[in-house]
Amino acid sequence: MDDFSGKIIKGIGGFYYVYVPGRGLYECRAKGIFRKQNVKPLVGDECVINITDEENKIGNISKMLPRRNALLRPEVANVDQALIIFSLTKPEPNLNLLDRFLIHMESRNLPCVICLNKEDLTDGSRASEIAKAYEGSGSKICVISVHTGFGTEEVKNLLAGKTTTVAGPSGVGKSSFINLLLGSEIMLTGDVSAKIDRGKHTTRHSELFYTTVNGEVTYILDTPGFSSLIVPDLGEKPLAGFYHEFDEFEPQCRFAGCSHIREKECGVKDALEKGLISKIRYENYVQLYEELKDRKKY
Repeated sequence: MDDFSGKIIKGIGGFYYVYVPGRGLYECRAKGIFRKQNVKPLVGDECVINITDEENKIGNISKMLPRRNALLRPEVANVDQALIIFSLTKPEPNLNLLDRFLIHMESRNLPCVICLNKEDLTDGSRASEIAKAYEGSGSKICVISVHTGFGTEEVKNLLAGKTTTVAGPSGVGKSSFINLLLGSEIMLTGDVSAKIDRGKHTTRHSELFYTTVNGEVTYILDTPGFSSLIVPDLGEKPLAGFYHEFDEFEPQCRFAGCSHIREKECGVKDALEKGLISKIRYENYVQLYEELKDRKKY
């Protein structure tokens, strides 16, 4: 039978479930193709399948297509962007953790959308405060309420036709948002524990979900909730390079390679004093800078 291109959305016990747009989901075997090419298949990998049984949706993977990128946490390939969801309350947003997510994704060349959920539980001032702090971060910021639907259409439009990994702490509404996007209770959702004010881990494995948004096939991946995240090795790029609001003020620094912490005549610190850079973002930067510095000692 004919060959068709599709995307792996799940792998279990040697079977790979490949979605072919316009035709549906096929259960496939790899027939040694991964071993020959020395490739570990990931959710999100694109491939060519040979359909052996159309009625029962069964086929074989005959060819792996080139991989554009890959993440290891979560394990997923060919991602276009990251949607980082935090709640405005219950649990309270940990903005240092938000910075860690942004750095983690940008270090892998993934653009980010910051999504602030639970707008219906706040008076709007918290959302405005965080949005102002991150307006120079290089990431788009959306304020939503999954409960009321406020702002969710804008986010859906940003996801249309793309493969997006959803990340964020537990209990902020990631799975609930995916359920809203897909129009069904696909994801298992968990209640936020009242005792510890953190969400229970409800996501167990990597699996892409697909839907149609604005007429385009759209893929989305939920990931386990993180309560902490180690800043990755940034290679040659300094940490300040991930704080884009620093960029316009660095030329005023007296010293090349200024750390923007203890040096005198620092354009970034001058901007901070004038209120041109968020104090929250700067304090997160200093904490992460010291963390990376201490790590290098060992």
